[in-house]
Amino acid sequence: MIMPNTSTYHLPAAPFARLQPDVPIARRPWWRPALLGVGGSLLALVIVVSTTSVASAAPTDVNLATATPFAVLAGSTISNTGPTTIAGSVGLSPGSAVTGFPPGIVTAGTTHVADAVALQAKNDLTAAFVDAAARTPFSTTTSDLAGQNLVPGVYKAPSSMGLTGSVTLNGGGDANAVFIFIAGSTLITSSSSRVVLTNATQACHVYWVVGSSATLGTGSNFVGTILSLTSITATSGVTVDGRLLARNGAVTLDDDVITRPLCSTVATTTVPGGGTTTVPGGGTTTVPGGSTIPHGAPGTGFGGALPRTHPLLLWGAGVAAAAAVVTASVATRRQRVLRRASNRSE
Repeated sequence: MIMPNTSTYHLPAAPFARLQPDVPIARRPWWRPALLGVGGSLLALVIVVSTTSVASAAPTDVNLATATPFAVLAGSTISNTGPTTIAGSVGLSPGSAVTGFPPGIVTAGTTHVADAVALQAKNDLTAAFVDAAARTPFSTTTSDLAGQNLVPGVYKAPSSMGLTGSVTLNGGGDANAVFIFIAGSTLITSSSSRVVLTNATQACHVYWVVGSSATLGTGSNFVGTILSLTSITATSGVTVDGRLLARNGAVTLDDDVITRPLCSTVATTTVPGGGTTTVPGGGTTTVPGGSTIPHGAPGTGFGGALPRTHPLLLWGAGVAAAAAVVTASVATRRQRVLRRASNRSE
């Protein structure tokens, strides 16, 4: 009987052949690293553009419409104690009780009580309140804003919002920068508290939306327009660069100064050949050799959503430039190697 061959055969220990030949560097296509470099540059550019777009998506102003001329607007009553000064119009609707004038005085405006003008202003206040309270995206903030240095945006506290010291609103050189603060319930500022504006921030672009009532502490310096669902109380010696607008309740004053904010116009003027130009709201500027000057309040800056020297722009431009240099260097090196190899083969 023939037995089957059960011998075991082993493959030689020689190494396996490479699936792909080891191509000399001179023969490798130069366009691959170049393509990677170009792709890197485009990616950096996309990152910069997208980041800039996010940074530029700043909130827009709250449209107060016919409520804009009012420094004080209320629903039930307006009462005053002492020599309060109001620069702007005063309105009340549907209530009819305005007391304490004199000794309080109203300048740069008129008083409307339970008339068509006050009614329309109250309706526009309601629309503005609803709009501002629903603004997104927003950053959730702590209940006390003291000690913070904030950039333009929407800030929301789920319940009460307070200010026990100073808060700085930094416009970053943009005179059109908008700040919107949304308090779920009350807004309460402590005595001698302050809202500080820096880097071109203007009071006309600051808004405080209050879910119930607002109280401003004695001797405090407050900036911005308060849109309150219920009532607003300014205790003794309060200075407000803004508006006190209460939808349904009362506004109570006590020897205060309320000034309706006015925005400085932001424009650009080219000065040929140098010289001196007057900047509205910002003094006089001398321009040697000619230049373009953004107009507005002091420190207006460029007036855009993102300044030209913003770190994000500089970082992105640097990355894109570095990628372009690397791409060019690699492509040049590959071409030189190819030419040398070609000359040797000849």
